[in-house]
Amino acid sequence: MELFGTAGIRGGVDERVTPELALSVGRAAGQDGGEFVVGHDGRVTSPALADAVASGLASAGVQVVRVGQVPTPALAYASRGRRGVMVTASHNPPADNGLKLFADGREYGDEAEESVERRVERGDSPAGWEAWGDTVGEEILAAYRRAVADYARGFGADPERLTVAVDAGNGMGGVATPQVLRALGADVVSTEANVDGHFPARESKPTPETLAPFCRFVADTTADLGVAHDGDADRIVVVDGDGDIVHEDTVLAMLAEQYTSAATVDDPVVVTTPNASGRIDERVEATGGRVERVRLGALHEGIARERRGAMSDTEVVFAAEPWKHVHPAFGGWIDGVASAAVLTRLVAASGLAQRRAAITERPYRKVSVDCPDEQKPAVMATLEDELPDSFPESEVATDHGVRLSFPDDSWVLVRPSGTESYVRIYAESDDVDALVEDVRAAVESAGR
Repeated sequence: MELFGTAGIRGGVDERVTPELALSVGRAAGQDGGEFVVGHDGRVTSPALADAVASGLASAGVQVVRVGQVPTPALAYASRGRRGVMVTASHNPPADNGLKLFADGREYGDEAEESVERRVERGDSPAGWEAWGDTVGEEILAAYRRAVADYARGFGADPERLTVAVDAGNGMGGVATPQVLRALGADVVSTEANVDGHFPARESKPTPETLAPFCRFVADTTADLGVAHDGDADRIVVVDGDGDIVHEDTVLAMLAEQYTSAATVDDPVVVTTPNASGRIDERVEATGGRVERVRLGALHEGIARERRGAMSDTEVVFAAEPWKHVHPAFGGWIDGVASAAVLTRLVAASGLAQRRAAITERPYRKVSVDCPDEQKPAVMATLEDELPDSFPESEVATDHGVRLSFPDDSWVLVRPSGTESYVRIYAESDDVDALVEDVRAAVESAGR
């Protein structure tokens, strides 16, 4: 059994993420003991799955705290000092759902997830009836929104003259981001802010295609900035006042530069992933920091690794992969609402164009090549052998897929998706189209 991918458990509710599985995972996770908070997103199937998780947890003997329909970052915030389970499939289609586990504000690591998997496989029985845990309710959304606003006030300037458009995409961002930005003083225009698990306005995954109407809306209004979220509000996409999407790595570079330049330690560290652009390294190094990379979906592990080896003058000041940011001084979870708040105040202070001016934006592409899950290991093994031979001038790293780095600072990464039946290609180069097509041909050949 392999339950957990790079972002918890996720899949269709008809066959994979069923109430039976949710009950089993709850019972298995409950054996970690203590107190669990349980929240869910706005998907049609989420309340019932949350009920099943809570039942499993209570039958394992733990105290269950139900916090209702909340963004994933709010559930993570509520899990500080205890554990948590969030029922969400994030940006997946409405027929999917998922389970994400937290401990003290951080996602479960590999060992903790493997332990849960083993218990699910064993099919452990409930605790004796007299040992079952109680279930209580708790309101955490208002406290979370206040905490985000208070944290963001440490950056930039009051956005009193800033108009921000927010596209929640019928997801959970609609109950958090507009409220936080208004509390900071911004003029906020919300679109698709009603929570609807069918996602009628657009697909839950915010892409250039799904956000095209929102981009036109921003361009046609007086908005200075646009932000959009996925279904559970851990991701953020930024749109400039002209209605153009700001590249996700440029957003990451802006925030990384801010955190590094404001650091009070001699060794500020930014943790990111192998698919992240070299523009991040450039801005972090220019402001006295260093970049460390970790596999996708494991930012929390990278933060923990750096902290374990840290000297007294070392601090992880920011951690991010494209669209998903961890603000360590605020909490150890991915938080699109906090990113929206911090960016709004930074833009209010100096403008988005000025923030982008120092960043080198080379052409970047991401391509998905169809690959059945069962073929991924063989395909990647073939590529580890063949790609270095095809590009002998490159430096090769195979820690997180196959990453080729070239003398002109261009690079390409090939890795299997942890959530979908694809092999992903990421590339950054002045001649990115040619590089991608050469690598795509190699991937397709390896899959035959």
